[in-house]
This record gives sequence, C-alpha cells and structure tokens, in this order.
Amino acid sequence: MVQYNFKKITVVPSGKDFIDIILSRTQRQTPTVVHKGYAISRLRQFYMRKVKYTQQNFHEKLSTIIEEFPRLDDIHPFYGDLLHVLYNKDHYKLALGQVNTARNLISKIAKDYVKLLKYGDSLYRCKSLKVAALGRMCTVIKRIGPSLAYLEQIRQHMARLPSIDPNTRTILICGYPNVGKSSFINKITRADVDVQPYAFTTKSLFVGHTDYKYLRYQVIDTPGILDRPFEDRNIIEMCSITALAHLRAAVLFFLDISGSCGYSIAQQAALFHSIKSLFMNKPLIIVCNKTDLQPLEGISEEDKKLVLEMKAEAMKTVIGQGGEPTNGDGVLLTMSTLTEEGVIAVKNAACERLLDQRVELKMKSKKINDCLNRFHVAIPKPRDQKERPPCIPQSVLEAKAKQAAQMAEKEKRKTEKDLEDENGGAGVYSANLRKNYILANDEWKDDVLPEILDGHNVYDFIDPDILQRLEELEEEEGMRQAEEENEDFKMDGEELTPEEQAALAEIRKKKSLLIREHRMKKSTAESRPTVPRKFDKDRKFTTERMGRQLSALGLDPSLAINRARGRSLSRRGRKRERSLDKGDNDAGDAMDMDVDQQNKKLRIRSRSRSRSKSRPPGEVAPGEGFKDSAQKVKALKLAKKSVKKRNKDARRGEADRVIPSLKPKHLFSGKRSIGKTQRR
Repeated sequence: MVQYNFKKITVVPSGKDFIDIILSRTQRQTPTVVHKGYAISRLRQFYMRKVKYTQQNFHEKLSTIIEEFPRLDDIHPFYGDLLHVLYNKDHYKLALGQVNTARNLISKIAKDYVKLLKYGDSLYRCKSLKVAALGRMCTVIKRIGPSLAYLEQIRQHMARLPSIDPNTRTILICGYPNVGKSSFINKITRADVDVQPYAFTTKSLFVGHTDYKYLRYQVIDTPGILDRPFEDRNIIEMCSITALAHLRAAVLFFLDISGSCGYSIAQQAALFHSIKSLFMNKPLIIVCNKTDLQPLEGISEEDKKLVLEMKAEAMKTVIGQGGEPTNGDGVLLTMSTLTEEGVIAVKNAACERLLDQRVELKMKSKKINDCLNRFHVAIPKPRDQKERPPCIPQSVLEAKAKQAAQMAEKEKRKTEKDLEDENGGAGVYSANLRKNYILANDEWKDDVLPEILDGHNVYDFIDPDILQRLEELEEEEGMRQAEEENEDFKMDGEELTPEEQAALAEIRKKKSLLIREHRMKKSTAESRPTVPRKFDKDRKFTTERMGRQLSALGLDPSLAINRARGRSLSRRGRKRERSLDKGDNDAGDAMDMDVDQQNKKLRIRSRSRSRSKSRPPGEVAPGEGFKDSAQKVKALKLAKKSVKKRNKDARRGEADRVIPSLKPKHLFSGKRSIGKTQRR
C-alpha cells in the first residue's frame, strides 16, 4: 500500500487570490447591515465578529497548507532526499516557515484589534479599526506571495511524481544511458516509458508493476548515470543515486556489451566500481544486454576480464554468505530486449533473489519468535509394527490402470504434426491423405486412380446408382411441395356444425360490410387526390357527375357547380364577376337603367370592389355539408354543449403557464447573495 500520496495536497492560491477568497467569504458569511442608531455594544460586537471571522479563515487556510505538505524529517529518507534533490530542502523549509510566521502574525493582529474594538466609542471608530485590521492581515499575505507561488509549483511537481512504496518488493534498474533499461521495463510491466536512440530519454523515475509467484513487485526505471564525481552530477542523475541509496531492492545493473550506447565496457565497469558502495546488502544482478548485436562469448579478453571482475563483486552481495561467493548462478545473465531472449529469465532471477533475501531477513528478526510460538507441527508416531496401507477399492484401481493405459497409448500415437517434424518440417514432408481410406484391401490405398479407361470417363461410373438417387430426390421434393400446399388451409363449412356455420356466415357478412365501408370512405372527394384534367381522359370527374351525386343526397348542386366552374376559369381568359345571389336590389336597378355602356362598366367595376356583407352564423355556406340552416344551427349547439364540461374542468392544467406567487419569499427577503441581481 502506498503511504505517500502527494496528489491529495490542496491547491495553494496566489497572494491576490488568497485575499479575494477570504474577504469574499467574510462578506458572505457575516452580517452586512448596521446603523449608527444601534447601541455601542452592538456596534462593537458587529465589527469584532468580522475581524475574528477573517482571522479564523486565514488560520484554517494557512494551517491546511502547513499540515498537508510533507515534513522532510518525518517521511521516509528516500522521499526526503528526493525532495531535497528536486526542490532544495532549505528553500522548501523556508517557504513553509514563512507561511507559519504569517499565520502567527495574523492571529496576533486580530487579537490586538479585537482588544481595541472593545473600547471603540462610535460607529466610525469601530469601522476604522476593522478596516485597519483586515488591511494589515492582507498586507501580511501579500508579503508571503512569492512563498505561496513557490509552494504551488512544488505541489504541481509532487503530484506528477510516481507513487513509490519504499517498503514493498522492489526491482531497481540502473546503468549508463541508452543501455536498454526502459525497453526492459516495457517488456515485463505495463508501463509505457518512452524509448529513443539517444541518451537521457528518461529524465525521472518511472514505476511499473509485475507479478511473480502470485506476489506483486514494483519495478523502477532510473535515469542513466555517468561516471563522474558526486558533486558534478545533475538532478537527473541524483534521482537514480537517491533511489539506489535508500530503497531496499534487487538491483539490476545493465551492461551494453555491444557498445552501441556510445560507452565502452571499460567505462561501464568504472561506473560500476564507483557506485558499488550503494549495492551493499542488496541482491545484485549484472545483466549483459543487446546480445543480438554482440554475444558475450565474442567480446575481447580485456572486456571479458572486466565483466568477470564485476561478477566477483556482485557475488559478495549474496545475503547470508558472509561475503564469500559460493554460488554464481543468477548473478551474471544475458538477454536481448529486441528479440526478448532471456528477458523473463532475468525477471524471475531478480524476483527470486529478492524474495530469498526478504524471507531470510524476516527469519532473523525478533518477530519470527512470536510467530513460531503459534505454530505446532504434529508428526504421527507408529504405535506398533503393523503396516496399515490405504484401502483402495478394486474398481478404482482398475479404472486408474485403464486410464494410465489410455494415456500411454495416446502418447505413443504419433500425429501428423509429429511426423512432419521428424521428416523435415513443412514444405518437405507431405501428409498422406489416403492412409485412412476404408477399403477391402489396404494395398489399394496407394494405387493411382485413372481418369480415362476404355475410352470412358471414370468419374461417370463412380456412383452407379446416381439416377436412382436423383429420382428419389425428385419424389421427396414433390411430396414436400404437396405438404406445403395442404398447409395452406382454407376454412369451409363442410366440417362445421349448423351453429358454427351460422356464426361463420355472420362473421363473413360483418367483414364484407367493414370492407365496403372502408372503400366508401376511401372513395370520398376529401380523401381522393385531385386529378389534373390532362390525366382525366375518360371524363370521369365532371360537374355533371357531381351534380347527380349531390341531387341524390337531397342537396342543391347549382351553387357547387357554379363555384367549381368559377375556379376552373383562368384569370387571363375571363374576369371575375360579382355574384348576384346575395346582393341587394342595387344590381337589378343598375341593369334596368338606360345609360351608355361605358358608365355601366364603371359602375359594375366599382360595386365589385365594394365590401362584402358578413354572413350570419346560421347561414349555410357552400361546401359545409349541411342541408339547410336549421341543421347547421342544431349542429353548432351540439358542438358547443359537448365542449362545455371539458372547458369548465380544464381551466388550469400542467401545460398552462402559471405564476403562483408574483414575489417569492426566497428571492425578496434577506441579504443579497453573490451573482447578478437583474432578475429581482
């Protein structure tokens, strides 16, 4: 479990934001209305409350910053030194110290001004003291603005640090830059470390996790280290040194024996000897990488001698041997991350060495005595000289023997894959597809089958019964078609009782009526689309036919016929005339007057432009579908009566816009909050 989670540290605001946050909170959380007519004790209490509340908020915020940032003396030495390398321990402590001093100063300022406010003699005096107190507090915060900005940068960087548990099982990878450390961690874990063909691609610690024997191991990839004095190493190299110095882990020292990293084996050996003091009491494995470019046996004698010296040093790190090398297995390993040859062997060896060391250390600790006292291993002792073998039923023994015989037979039987491997592999061995043929004589399996025999195609005589089978298939197909036709069952009245026949006749009659009604509805003029005249070649849709249909219904067709004819005329061909059926006697008088033709045309044209008279509600308009005005008045009364109850019950519903209260209490009472007030 990770003990240090720096991602949970609260954001540190800048000095200006800090002041805005605290003062706006004071304005929102304390009373804002005061009058000079109040008693002096009430005025003093009003302003004292503001000063105390501001001081409490500053104290809480600053205390949170001080408590959440880790104390370098209390955390694990690995994290302590890592933070010192990254941020400089002195600057870090100085910034936190300034925040602590500001917290104490603000508390002192609040205490002094509350004491002065107790003796304020007027509203103006109390307000001035409050302004001075808050102003001095804000001045203190402004002065520590650079420290707050520095702490915020540290917080952001610490949140990006990997979560490393210093006490868990750890494998540490180190070596020169560009020797294959990041490629190895990408192979054995799900980490995704950037790999590039130049040095110092990895600039910080990267963590991945792998499993071995149902245990979780954390693998740490460190930046490359150069062979130079301790004082000349940069921050990137110091991260690796810190991890090597403080983490109890199995160390994998990577060695590029091909020299493609840009450093010779002699330089890498010199680095190994310069930092070998950091490997004490840790399982150490020397990994010769990039064997695909240069195998270990192909290096020169000098380089081989250097590698053997490094192996001898690594042997001294074996725990429990008193510094004496006894077993060289698992100390010097070779692998290639490109071809993945030996990668899993290196991982398993490192995990095994680390596990053995941790178990041995636990066995030597004092806690093991408490654990051993709780264990009791019972070993049974023989009470006499009789042998009491286990009693196994005979059926079980026979079943086991039969199963063993089957397994042995299965192992003896060779598959086509085994035969292929024995006879040269794919492309050389060709499987015999005929050896499993079932024939009267096994010698016939390899005979060559001729294509033409006695002038006939052999394949025509392979199946002598093919015509008979074809006839059988045709008969079967005919039977199935007959069955499908029988399935299309239509009900007739032969198999029904008289009552069922009567019911069937009634159902069919009802069905025919429904079909007829539906066809009548579809044939009405409303539902039928308008047919243009150029398509009405048979003259089916004529005014004469419409007149006959209306007359059959008892309606006068003259108005509808005239209306249809009036619409069919184009405006260019004929001018629209004023109808004379609803006009008054003026039109008749105009026709009887003996005037010239020109005045008559002007008068008719002026009357056609006159305003039409409004129609009474009871009058029947053409096309409404009523016989007379009495029928229309009756229909209107029924329609009005049918909606009366519905309108009465539905004065206000869910969909209606309702304003229940013009001035809601929560919007028009109390102190105004932050935000826009334009809706008030």
